[in-house]
Amino acid sequence: MPPETCPNCGADVPPHATTCPECGADEQTGWSEQARVDHLGLPDEEFDYQDFVGRELEPGKHKPYGVKWLWWAVALLLVVVLLAWWLR
Repeated sequence: MPPETCPNCGADVPPHATTCPECGADEQTGWSEQARVDHLGLPDEEFDYQDFVGRELEPGKHKPYGVKWLWWAVALLLVVVLLAWWLR
């Protein structure tokens, strides 16, 4: 039996429909529990959210690398170009 609303798109599904009239989801592609959650990559019940937040948001862990040297290179190039223009 189909759900009242499609879990994929949220459209109303008629009582004896075999597919969603909006997106075409059916028992094999979107109405069964396995079809809805297997491909999403959601964490399971043993997932420790606090540990995840602690590891991901450690103070000082995320520093922007690679941008600082770029600005030094741009500044140096600008100085060289200005000196070359001034000395010609």
